[in-house]
Amino acid sequence: MFRMWGKIWKDSHLLKDTVICMSDDSMSRTQMVFGSLEEICYQFDLGHPIWLDSNIHAFQRHDKTRFSQDNFVEGIDFDYLEIQVIEE
Repeated sequence: MFRMWGKIWKDSHLLKDTVICMSDDSMSRTQMVFGSLEEICYQFDLGHPIWLDSNIHAFQRHDKTRFSQDNFVEGIDFDYLEIQVIEE
């Protein structure tokens, strides 16, 4: 089972969080990451963030990354969206 935790932070306070579980063994890890991020954005009513090189490197190293205003086309009313893989 693959689980990803999505959190929205503002002023060092957790505003919202959700955990997405995926158990489809036919999907690759990359597909599960993108699918989980899509579901997190749907639940939080957000546009999809753009993956920058810094996000890719942080996610590869720590299974965790943050998306700030630079990653979104539209304006956001929080500091950043953080995603973290909590189970594989």
